[in-house]
Amino acid sequence: MLHVVLYQPEIPPNTGNVIRLCANTGARLHLVHPLGFEWDDARVKRAGLDYHELANVVHHANWQACRAALVGNRFFAVENPAPTRYDTPAYTDGDVFVFGQETKGTPQIVLDEFDSDRRIQLPMLPNNRSLNLSNAVAVIVYEAWRQIGFSDAAPIS
Repeated sequence: MLHVVLYQPEIPPNTGNVIRLCANTGARLHLVHPLGFEWDDARVKRAGLDYHELANVVHHANWQACRAALVGNRFFAVENPAPTRYDTPAYTDGDVFVFGQETKGTPQIVLDEFDSDRRIQLPMLPNNRSLNLSNAVAVIVYEAWRQIGFSDAAPIS
């Protein structure tokens, strides 16, 4: 199982979209508090639609609690800029992908915990700042899931 960590997400529909993505890919979603919204916010539920019950969502009081819960797994910080392109690492089952806040990214104190080969980015055209959070999560999760053979995916008919 892949793990997606949203570090203090701020925008409810982004989190809802990531819930839906995780439910459809089998990834576990980890939310690092404080959140920028109430968990029962109708906008989260609306974006996640009926996938709330299918997604595996874990809440962590803070970054240290999240890190401790996933000890033993490989962590990758997804950030722009970063020294490693997202499709360079060979991903394995159990890898953890950390995404920062929509407006601020990941704090430097957290990024400093990652070696350069564990700091990855999605290529973009020059002078652009970032992709939408849920879009970035989708690209990373599908690349990692592809690399591990789309384990547990429904057969293509």
